[in-house]
Amino acid sequence: MVRVIAFLIGLGFAGVLLVSLIGGVATYFSEPPAELASEVFHKHPKHLALESDGWFGKFDNQQVQRGFQVYSEVCAACHSLRLVSFRDLEHLGYSEAEVKKIASDWKIQVPSINEQTGEPAGRKALPSDTFPPPFPNEVAARAANNNALPPDLSLITKAREGGASYIYSLLTGYQNQSAALLKEFPDAKTPAGLHYNPYFANLNIAMPPPLTTNGQVSYAEGNPPATIDQMAKDVSAFLVWTAEPELARRHAAGIAAVIFLLFATVLGYFAYRQIWAEAKRKVAPVGVLDPENQAKVNRAKGKAGIAG
Repeated sequence: MVRVIAFLIGLGFAGVLLVSLIGGVATYFSEPPAELASEVFHKHPKHLALESDGWFGKFDNQQVQRGFQVYSEVCAACHSLRLVSFRDLEHLGYSEAEVKKIASDWKIQVPSINEQTGEPAGRKALPSDTFPPPFPNEVAARAANNNALPPDLSLITKAREGGASYIYSLLTGYQNQSAALLKEFPDAKTPAGLHYNPYFANLNIAMPPPLTTNGQVSYAEGNPPATIDQMAKDVSAFLVWTAEPELARRHAAGIAAVIFLLFATVLGYFAYRQIWAEAKRKVAPVGVLDPENQAKVNRAKGKAGIAG
């Protein structure tokens, strides 16, 4: 009796779910959901070609150094690099002395403790230190950025679809809302304190345009002009490096491994042909392929009057 009641209850539950499903599907087709402004006017990232792209990619150290300069002079005021240490910059071509100076001159000190008083203090950074965060905690970061939390940039190109192309497009994509958008979606006007950017997921981003004028960062002689577009490309290349500093070595190791495997495959094939070729010729047929067995089968078929 209990089983019957449980079966009826389950059957009723399944029936309710089926009715709800049919009703939901019918409503979806009869009254399809209205499109959102973020679905219509959101843009996919523009393509950005970097030296680090592809199987044989490697970093352009000169470009990555320019990107680090853009980060240090523009982005570091709000965004941290908590997974990168100063001594990692040596992989970009900076000398040990240059790295020590960069760490010592960094505008944000490393949080520390005063050994005499036990109170919080700060000290100059060392090459072994990671880049100190611009804010002591999340509350302070939100308070300084209109309640928005600036993300850490260490792995940002891995954490965002499009990677470097997304960063480049976002930095160069700030613009005024189009008349077509406001005409089709009157309620989608960018709120006060936000900024319109079609490459951002919901079109409105709390971060103001970080790159505003050409020459905002002064590049050394011999480098291309520091236009907004060039600075955006350079800092995007730098953030690819922070996310995967071993990319060039990994590519080199992968290519070497593929070449070794191809060479080993060829050697293995020729060894197989050399060692087993004669052995295969000496293997006598067995089973139904044995001539003696075939003769016996034919005699047996003849006696039984079986054709073939």
